[in-house]
Amino acid sequence: MTPRHALRRPPRGHWVLLILILTVVVVTLLFEGWTTHEVDAARTKRPCAEPIPRSADTGRPVLRFGDAGVETAAMPPGTAALTFNGGPDPVWTPRLLDLLTEHKAHATFFVYGKQAAQYPDLVRRIRAEGHEIGSYTYTGGDLGAASRPRARMELGFTQTVLAGVTGEHTRLLRLPHTTTADTLCGAEWPAARRAAGQGYLIVAADRMNRKAAEGVVRQYSHTDLGFREARSLLRNPRVERFTTVSEGLGQPESTSRAPLAERLKGRGLTHVQDLGRAFSRGMAWALVVAGALGLLRLAMLVWFARVHVRRRGRLRQGSPRLRAVTAPVTVLVPAHNEEAGIAATVHSLLASTYTCLEIVVIDDGSTDGTAAAVAAVDDPRVMLVRQSNTGKPGALNTGLAYASHDIVVMVDADTVLEPDAIHHLVQPLAHPAIGAVSGNTKVGNRRHLLGKWQHLEYVLGFNLDRRMFEVLECMPTVPGAIGAFRRDALLGVGGVSDETLAEDTDLTMALWRAGWRVVYEESAVAWTEVPHTMRQLWRQRYRWCYGTLQSMWKHRRAVTELGTAGRFGRRGLSYLGLFQVVLPLFAPVVDVFALYGVCFRDPSEAIVVWLAFLVVQMGTAGYALRLDGEKLRALWSLPLQLFVYRQMLYLVVLHSVMTALLGSRLKWHRMDRTGSADPYRLDDLPSADRVLALDNAKGELR
Repeated sequence: MTPRHALRRPPRGHWVLLILILTVVVVTLLFEGWTTHEVDAARTKRPCAEPIPRSADTGRPVLRFGDAGVETAAMPPGTAALTFNGGPDPVWTPRLLDLLTEHKAHATFFVYGKQAAQYPDLVRRIRAEGHEIGSYTYTGGDLGAASRPRARMELGFTQTVLAGVTGEHTRLLRLPHTTTADTLCGAEWPAARRAAGQGYLIVAADRMNRKAAEGVVRQYSHTDLGFREARSLLRNPRVERFTTVSEGLGQPESTSRAPLAERLKGRGLTHVQDLGRAFSRGMAWALVVAGALGLLRLAMLVWFARVHVRRRGRLRQGSPRLRAVTAPVTVLVPAHNEEAGIAATVHSLLASTYTCLEIVVIDDGSTDGTAAAVAAVDDPRVMLVRQSNTGKPGALNTGLAYASHDIVVMVDADTVLEPDAIHHLVQPLAHPAIGAVSGNTKVGNRRHLLGKWQHLEYVLGFNLDRRMFEVLECMPTVPGAIGAFRRDALLGVGGVSDETLAEDTDLTMALWRAGWRVVYEESAVAWTEVPHTMRQLWRQRYRWCYGTLQSMWKHRRAVTELGTAGRFGRRGLSYLGLFQVVLPLFAPVVDVFALYGVCFRDPSEAIVVWLAFLVVQMGTAGYALRLDGEKLRALWSLPLQLFVYRQMLYLVVLHSVMTALLGSRLKWHRMDRTGSADPYRLDDLPSADRVLALDNAKGELR
């Protein structure tokens, strides 16, 4: 029969969908950041370097540029043009409109394009009540300080939004950060000339010492102060007429009908800004959620690790002990093309201080020298079983059929065990309720940066997690690298299943649901070879994550069961779902928002938050290293890990979730072995010499 894992095919083009989603998110966030531009130079008006030309400095507020130069104009006597800058504002614009209606007056509203996109109904109300609309640029940036491309965008986007909201364009423009015409000095003057070249009529305001009865253009803001000032002028009996700028100048309406294409573009731009604003708000909330979950997880890990340490301390100080386990053990080693490291694995088993061993190596259809390397080991405790390739679950089940003893230890073919590892590993099985024991897996090939990152992950993530899982009695995974089982417990759940790609997690969850307990033995140390390239690491973690999702779905009903199974389901599955699936999906928000903050908000605030997060992680990692008896010098690589390694793991989770949601099936991805799992490089020594050599070499690594 064809093995089930052989039927699994790689996912089909999910990268296209993932890249598309990420592109949309990045573009909308960049646009949202541009519209707020808290760190943009265009936000602050620069001091004037030179005055405006004398021909424009007449005190009249309206400027029209032509071939003959600049012409100025003002309101006729007794006429006041009320102009309001910025907005529309959801609080003050309606009050201003009510005030104008009360006095039967009309005004000109110079609006921000981004505000018009955010409050389109207010813009439509302005037009519906007979008022005039002008441009105050898209974001209120200083056009004199802005680059020419940005200045064109400020004006063009505003026109596009107005076309989408009202169906019209406007030719009135007031430059932000200017008041009277003489403030159009320095860089603002050429900016005003360029805008006039695009068809705009530049509107400033009169000097405040000019009497209203002479005819004025007054500018007010969408604030309480602007409201009170406008109300005061509206009550001035010396003003005969309150009108718009265009009507006061005796000119036709300043707006014109926008083409259909421009109206459609305006609606699209409004939706993009809404999306960007929603993403920004969502990121802020996601940052809070991710930060809270991250801190909660770290606090839980440290707390339960301390509880675990206290429990082990009480055991050492004379708590009742069970009788030591000395029964013979069968060790199963599934191997497929493991020529590079199988000899080191077998020699480490033979060098074990637990001598009552039967070692069964299952050559699962290897095409290299795996079988020859095992056959060359001259020891009667080693048995070589050869079969056609069926996958790791099939190889383990074959080995289980050959097992002669009631205690079974499973190790990967790239695992090198400490001499006392098996002895420590099987001792918890003295308790009759315990069906499986997880060992302490350490990274053997940690000499390069990628290996150091994985070393920190194993110590900070996996091993702290296992201590917590043991305290909570919900261990979800006995790793394939090193684990001990009762043979009858394995047979009771039907052996090792090939229904998921994480056979070790699937098996462990099945044992919990069968009523067995699973514990962690930190003193049972095994060294494993981790991927040495990012490509191999991606493939390994993709399989792990996808297989874990499969196992969680397969055993989801455990949350409703009673007893041991229910406890595991409610604690273990809930933790995995919240902190291994949901949190990694939220976690990229921390990095994206930090980058967003550096670019568009206060950089110091973003850096402080990131450094605080790093300090907390460094402290937790240092505690985890101390618990595992490791040196703290590995911490230097942790900040670098946050820039590359962590992002890759987030993408793995995201891609795995997408694969699962889209219903694709993933094939088994095998890692290329280099034989570097042995941290002491002693695989060429006879087994009799390994114990002494290991003791002498440990000081170098730890």
